[in-house]
Amino acid sequence: MPMETTYRTSSHGSKDAFAVAPGVWGLKTVFVNLYFVASPDGSWVLVDAGVYGAAPKIRKVVDELFGGRRPKAILLTHGHFDHIGAVKELAREWDVPVYAHLLEMPYLNGMSSYPPPDPSVGGGGMAYMSFLYPKKPIDIREYLELLPADGTVPGLPDWRWVHTPGHTAGHVSFFRVSDRVLLAGDAFITRDGESMLAVMTQKRAVHGPPKYYTPDWGAAHHSVERLMELNPSVAATGHGLPMEGGQLSRQLEDLVKDFWSVAVPEHGRYVHEPAITDEQGVLSIPPAPDNTIPKVIAATGIVALAGVALVAYSRRNRDNNRKQHERAMRERPFSHNRPLQGIPPTVAPTLDEDDPVAHTNNYP
Repeated sequence: MPMETTYRTSSHGSKDAFAVAPGVWGLKTVFVNLYFVASPDGSWVLVDAGVYGAAPKIRKVVDELFGGRRPKAILLTHGHFDHIGAVKELAREWDVPVYAHLLEMPYLNGMSSYPPPDPSVGGGGMAYMSFLYPKKPIDIREYLELLPADGTVPGLPDWRWVHTPGHTAGHVSFFRVSDRVLLAGDAFITRDGESMLAVMTQKRAVHGPPKYYTPDWGAAHHSVERLMELNPSVAATGHGLPMEGGQLSRQLEDLVKDFWSVAVPEHGRYVHEPAITDEQGVLSIPPAPDNTIPKVIAATGIVALAGVALVAYSRRNRDNNRKQHERAMRERPFSHNRPLQGIPPTVAPTLDEDDPVAHTNNYP
């Protein structure tokens, strides 16, 4: 039985981060997770960087867990917009390298956009809205480094990286051999990837990669199979809560066995033909299906959400105005002994009740 390893962190822990395994914590930023991974020597690395605007929340957890110490590196499972939102800001601030796979480089050095998302797969609001997601590559070439070819992980000597393409060509997952902890990225996820409701409920269940942003289903299937063969004890993914034990093992096996019926959409741009990419970026993509219906649904959803927000805002303003009016009326002095809203004035017995001056400012 392996000896338990102690990871030196702040004794106070973090109010925002969730525990995954010894030395591993996760943080949800809007609808996507990122991870903080410690080494026994007290150093640590950041895995993925959440959505744009996540930096303050990340810094807060770093202060809580590591006393504000900067990481040795930032590791990226892949470069989709929801995994790299704060990477440029934090890499510059911390002056640390950002590691990614060779086939992910063109989307991180400004050379190429990813194959476009496919809202026609349907399944929920996250899919229908995908045509609105950021598509342009970022350029962080001044911080970019290749992951070592031997599978070792910079800053984490007890971990290995595993190439898990499909969701993106250069997608990788990270695996700690000693206790079989897996950071899967989006190779598979642990909630419904297409449903907006699932973002809120976070109901645990193993799912394939997000359907609307996976351009190579054959590679995605092989990647899930490879991760299943690692027999992870705990899996933490890009979307959803961590899963462990027998439930994780059974559901991973079921996903591999039934992948083409449960993970792959019934229709869509990449179902029958993958996007072709190399280390320079996208070479070719299948023709786009008719996305009119999903876009109409998405537009309707946006209008509906805007309407709900407007109604809520108007109702809040109305309530605030009513409360302000009532407070002002309560605090306003009586004039000439006229009761306010049915509340009779309180009159001192020594005052002349017929003298209007005597009753000025005389109210409960």
